[in-house]
Amino acid sequence: MPELPEVEVVRAGLEPAVTAATIDAVTVFEERSLRRHDGPSEDFVERLVGRSILAAVRRGKFLWLPLSAPTPKTQEIRHEMGRSAAVGAIGGTSPAFSEPAEALVVHLGMSGQVLLRDVGRADDALLRIRLDISSAHDGPLRVDFVDQRIFGSMAIDGLLPTPDGHAAGFGSDAALIPGQVAHIARDPLDPAFSDRRFFDALAARRTGIKRALLDQGLISGIGNIYADEALWAARIHYDQPTATLSRARARTLLAEVRLVLRRALAEGGTSFDAQYVNVNGASGYFSHSLNAYGQQGKGCPRCGRSIVRESFMNRGSHFCPFCQKIRPASTTAA
Repeated sequence: MPELPEVEVVRAGLEPAVTAATIDAVTVFEERSLRRHDGPSEDFVERLVGRSILAAVRRGKFLWLPLSAPTPKTQEIRHEMGRSAAVGAIGGTSPAFSEPAEALVVHLGMSGQVLLRDVGRADDALLRIRLDISSAHDGPLRVDFVDQRIFGSMAIDGLLPTPDGHAAGFGSDAALIPGQVAHIARDPLDPAFSDRRFFDALAARRTGIKRALLDQGLISGIGNIYADEALWAARIHYDQPTATLSRARARTLLAEVRLVLRRALAEGGTSFDAQYVNVNGASGYFSHSLNAYGQQGKGCPRCGRSIVRESFMNRGSHFCPFCQKIRPASTTAA
């Protein structure tokens, strides 16, 4: 699954093309790609056509495109479909309000791609949803949602105020977050992320540290790749109990998490195959900089001993058994 760096690369690529763009047409080729949308494909299409995209926003692994208020035609269609009451319940608005009330939420799943295409380009064989837009920056374009395994999705969702009043995600100053994303914690690159709150929650957990890092309700954006890389850099075993981790070592780990995420961002994310690409179809190259993930059998860059892989949560953990030993509570402050 794409993690924070990969989704941020997609967001940054979309931003100049889609901001202030008008959605001219929508085509749904695969109904399963609307599994998180509350309504049929006709509803999805009718609620998007004619609206403008206001920004491209990300929190953790989630991406959303805030939408302008519905056009009069869209409002008429929705009223006829009996959706007016439901929209009001999730915070719907009229053109008189300046804040957006809905967003197009994009979840990439395991293999989802959001690609910017010229309007004359042939459709990809795995194209699931196509948005034809008029970009203020680039003119007519297509936003193609391509997904091999169909675990990703698009959905229109209502926007809710953030509990802390801070901007909901990177890419917009609005303190509004889609309901489907509201349970996701802030990510460690978010200016509003609270280190103290994270450390306190970590100390109260009774689990292994990698399980905690993968808990998107505690800290978002980190998946298997960057968890392994940050733990290797901090010299912490993936199954080290969170309650035994000293505040000093937790600070070190969080610093390494931020460092590896920023390094991956600078290198365009991690690509092992064609399933993760940016909006132009290009692969990231952070895979050449990995120290632990996928490096089993190779020498640890720090000590030279072999990196090993162990089964973990239906996936694998990659680590150096010499550099990353489970430490008893009495020595975790070392």
